[in-house]
Amino acid sequence: MSRLGPCRRARHIVSRGLATAAVDVSPASSVRSPGRGAPKPVLHTAVILNRAPILTPSPTTFERAFYAYQQRIRRALHNPFPSEFYFKQGSLLEARFNAEERFRERIAWGPTYAKKEDISPEQKAAEQAAIDQMALQEKSDDKLMPRVHPSDAARDYHSLDRKGRRNIYLLIENTQNGKSVWEFPRGEAEQGELLHQAAQRELFAKCGKHMDTWIVARKPIGMYKSPVLDATPTPENITFFFKAHIMAGQVRPAEGVKDFAWVTKQEIEKRVKRVYWEGVKDMLSDH
Repeated sequence: MSRLGPCRRARHIVSRGLATAAVDVSPASSVRSPGRGAPKPVLHTAVILNRAPILTPSPTTFERAFYAYQQRIRRALHNPFPSEFYFKQGSLLEARFNAEERFRERIAWGPTYAKKEDISPEQKAAEQAAIDQMALQEKSDDKLMPRVHPSDAARDYHSLDRKGRRNIYLLIENTQNGKSVWEFPRGEAEQGELLHQAAQRELFAKCGKHMDTWIVARKPIGMYKSPVLDATPTPENITFFFKAHIMAGQVRPAEGVKDFAWVTKQEIEKRVKRVYWEGVKDMLSDH
């Protein structure tokens, strides 16, 4: 049974709100309890701006095997399509349907599968030429986006098209104490300003207004306390993070911002400080 009074016991309880509290626990930092004469903490807001995946993820080996198995079951159990009801006998539409059906059979049962055909090679070649001409006339101008974008090969971190199958986040590069520091767009909240409004204002101030962005909620998704390196009575720097999405546009760095990059969660770890990474990693998605 603890002999501590109720007031002293309360000091040992760490309260946590809806947001994740991230506090540095590195040996280099010293724990300083806020006394009566301690200065008030300085509140900052930061925006975790996210571009959601624009490509479906590539199926795994197990998923491809499962889909192939399901396709074979459907082909084995499906009722024959009444092509004579929908297509005129001997028409090009019927020939195209039969060719597509043979292709679907080979996909379902393997490349060695083939049905016997009652047409001569000359007639088959003529039908195939007509089918190709018909497909050329019906061809759409829409092109599928490549699975590997040129920006990935060029390592263009400014492109919003890179890493199409992943979530990517915006980092900006600032100069602090003469050193380059990568972090999320961050700024100090003004007196009487709501935190989510401060986050939106700082995002526009550092990255320009040439983006269509949306802050998901008024409540922060996490909190980060900057490490205290000495016992000097300086105000604590507390940063509240807000989640946001970008729908269109691009960053135009303001004066004072050295560079920006759209990076994945794993790439963020390589750019930011270790203590900063430990504070924000749980707010990011792995995919």
